[in-house]
Amino acid sequence: MTECGGDAKLEVKQASKEFKESENVAEKYSAMTGTKNSDMNMNVGELSAAFTAVPTHKSMKKIQFANQEEKQEFSKFPTKTGRRSLSRSISQSSTDSYSSAASYTDSSDDETSPREKSQVNSKGSSDFCVKNIKQAEFGRREIEIAEQDMSALISLRKRAQGEKPLAGAKVVGCTHITAQTAVLIETLVALGAQCRWTACNIYSTQNEVAAALAESGVSVFAWKGESEDDFWWCIDRCVNVEGWQANMILDDGGDLTHWVYKKYPSVFKKVRGIVEESVTGVHRLYQLSKAGKLCVPAMNVNDSVTKQKFDNLYCCRESILDGLKRTTDVMFGGKQVVVCGYGEVGKGCCSALKALGAIVCVTEIDPICALQACMDGFRVVKLNEVVRQMDMVITCTGNKNVVTREHLDRMKNGCIVCNMGHSNTEIDVASLRTPELTWERVRSQVDHVIWPDGKRVILLAEVFPSSLFFMNVSGPAFEPELLDSPLICAINHGHNPELSDEQAKYMGLNKNGPFKPNYYRYERGCN
Repeated sequence: MTECGGDAKLEVKQASKEFKESENVAEKYSAMTGTKNSDMNMNVGELSAAFTAVPTHKSMKKIQFANQEEKQEFSKFPTKTGRRSLSRSISQSSTDSYSSAASYTDSSDDETSPREKSQVNSKGSSDFCVKNIKQAEFGRREIEIAEQDMSALISLRKRAQGEKPLAGAKVVGCTHITAQTAVLIETLVALGAQCRWTACNIYSTQNEVAAALAESGVSVFAWKGESEDDFWWCIDRCVNVEGWQANMILDDGGDLTHWVYKKYPSVFKKVRGIVEESVTGVHRLYQLSKAGKLCVPAMNVNDSVTKQKFDNLYCCRESILDGLKRTTDVMFGGKQVVVCGYGEVGKGCCSALKALGAIVCVTEIDPICALQACMDGFRVVKLNEVVRQMDMVITCTGNKNVVTREHLDRMKNGCIVCNMGHSNTEIDVASLRTPELTWERVRSQVDHVIWPDGKRVILLAEVFPSSLFFMNVSGPAFEPELLDSPLICAINHGHNPELSDEQAKYMGLNKNGPFKPNYYRYERGCN
């Protein structure tokens, strides 16, 4: 034991001496390199001598193992240096994993438009257009995770795929393309349908999921960050294909239905049914119906209980926070937020924001919804009265010009503006495309709009709903006799805003109400 202890002390002394000598050399080198350029004619030999003065470490004795098993057991445990490298490697791989996931969805080093690429899946098919077909494996993992949370569709798939009840159905779809909608699309295929798909939103497509669908044989035309021209091109590629004609439309927002109706009237007349899941799209269908031009059976999915009470309320309750956190990393506690609209989407947004400590107020034209907001603890206001104090303005009405240039001009520096509705009509973005305002892209889907005095308004996704934002409730019904209720007016302090003539005409409403159809249910829960 004594001999080992002595050796250890000698090694410590030697290491200490070598460390001091190294420090002296470092100081000398620093002094030499710290001189001005004019004094840099140093003696190279002196510098060389300084470095050679540093003694090298003695060679380590090789460890002797009694047998091969002992050597293998020792190798399982990393050295100190190895542990440090391993730790860094694990940490770095976690970061890389997150970053790579973000890069799949947000951006790519390859800026070439997918329309200009020639891509083929493993089956030799090129009947698709996605960002990068090589991302398919990553997208498949995301779809598998989503399947775990969508047991009803998976159960239906298992029970009925042998019967192929959808054989003969040729479905053209236009929805958000995410892992969740991919589960729906693949269920339709498993039940016998032929599907061609495109995105209803230029920002919400998960590129890796679109690639996974294309790899599985679905003709999908979508990528994140499409231009408006790309958007309509993708819809046309889904519809206009030789030797294949859609007989069913599954739409989210009405753009696909509108395109088929306008560009391919002969195809539209042969469609057996339309399924529409958004307020915006349903509103368009009712307009066609009133004009006597809807010659196809159409199903209003938006007003189903599960859509209203679960997707609109509960999904948006989560997606509003997710979208804002991903794009701005904002802290919600203490922030002043105004939510425009207190339908099911507005209710979900307000609930989530309040839970994280935001100070939330609401604008709402409908007296019943305004009363609900008041009873839920939110102050009912007019936007022009509070816009100067707000840190965030969130629209969930489905209407147009809810936030105008006048509102935007009066916002405080750093105010975040976003839309939870389906379409981009709620915020007057066009009014911001003027020479005196500067647009600055901060990151994917986040723009600073800069006023001449330096004020910045943070605009998310050019007010398209971001990748996880869902639908909204708009326009919507109550008992007409309650319109002038003194109780409602008293509780809301007369703060119910009024529709402009243009807004009322856009929604097809009387500006004094009623604002919702008679089948709308105000109850918070299912019934």
